[in-house]
Amino acid sequence: MINSLAVYCGARDGNDQKYLTAARQLGEWMAAHQIDLVYGGGQFGLMGAVANGVLDNGGTVHGIITETLASRGAAYKKIQDLKIVPDMDHRKEKMMAMADRMLALPGGIGTLEEISQAASWITIGENPKPVAFYNQDGFYSPLEQVLKRMSHEGFLEKIYLDSMYFSDDFDQILDFMEHYHAPKYRTYE
Repeated sequence: MINSLAVYCGARDGNDQKYLTAARQLGEWMAAHQIDLVYGGGQFGLMGAVANGVLDNGGTVHGIITETLASRGAAYKKIQDLKIVPDMDHRKEKMMAMADRMLALPGGIGTLEEISQAASWITIGENPKPVAFYNQDGFYSPLEQVLKRMSHEGFLEKIYLDSMYFSDDFDQILDFMEHYHAPKYRTYE
């Protein structure tokens, strides 16, 4: 059973309303499934949309934001639990510790960096939790192809490739996460 989900996503709206709509729908879906949101604590972009989707439907939101971003006015003070941490390393560590699972919505380089760390830590045994990508309109399809190429070329074992899931259906993502078993960490023999 999933109690909390770390959601990594853009702090910007994107160029199409569909991204905000999907982020809000994820929040609504999480509240309906009684899954707490763990996210970067921001009030803007997809981050604010997913938080509002959870909050407006009676769910719980845990935000972790850096001192720098909070000082710039990015923090969403409406959420129930807002933690301010010194830097991004602390934020990523706290989010991974608080969440049962990790999901990336569309976003920019920060979103990619945070979800990539969660995925890469699976290989070394420091993240036993599943990583999924909400592949809205093929947003993450190029990344999925790069990962498959890494595997094909011998840089990423198939068990780690299979530990990441790409889908545009929240119910399929939930099913993957509920049945996930962490692969054995990489050894060097």
